[in-house]
Amino acid sequence: MDRQIKAEKAWLIPYEISKEIGSFKFSKLLGLNLIQLKEIFRKRNLHRFNDIMAENFYLAIQKVHENYKDDASNIWKNKPKSATVVRRFLEFPGVGIKIATMAANVLVREFKIPMQDYICIDISPDVHVKRVFKRLGFISKNASNDELVYSARELNPEYPGIFDLSCWHIGRNLCHPKKPDCKNCYLDKYCPKII
Repeated sequence: MDRQIKAEKAWLIPYEISKEIGSFKFSKLLGLNLIQLKEIFRKRNLHRFNDIMAENFYLAIQKVHENYKDDASNIWKNKPKSATVVRRFLEFPGVGIKIATMAANVLVREFKIPMQDYICIDISPDVHVKRVFKRLGFISKNASNDELVYSARELNPEYPGIFDLSCWHIGRNLCHPKKPDCKNCYLDKYCPKII
């Protein structure tokens, strides 16, 4: 859901659906068909791409049902390798590498889900993250997303995604494209301010 809308709105979509259907039990979600989900998305205007995201949501429910025995936590159960978790997320329709690594990163960082390693949890090639890495001089001015990912791997090979949230937060709230708020940034004294 976290595509071309504010992250806060994207992360609330499952909650909004649960309010609409009166439950967040998996069996209740599984009982929804694609037409019903599209109606909910449109009625509540949940996303910029309501039909596409309703279909992705529907297909995700089906995948959890068929592959993970109606329990999404089976995706990361039993301390798998980070590559396994990222690959499993990539199997879901509409999920690319950015979303897959971000989801794995959220599991580790916010929910303390243990994994065998963290080497495949890359930094997300987000515009805010990229701006911070450029201004800190870690990547070139015209860096590709691959250069960003490999720079983070070079800085912290054991867990390159560790930089993700802090750089996203700095980029979104302080390190603006124009008129960055350097005086309130805790990286100001380390930043060469490459623009």
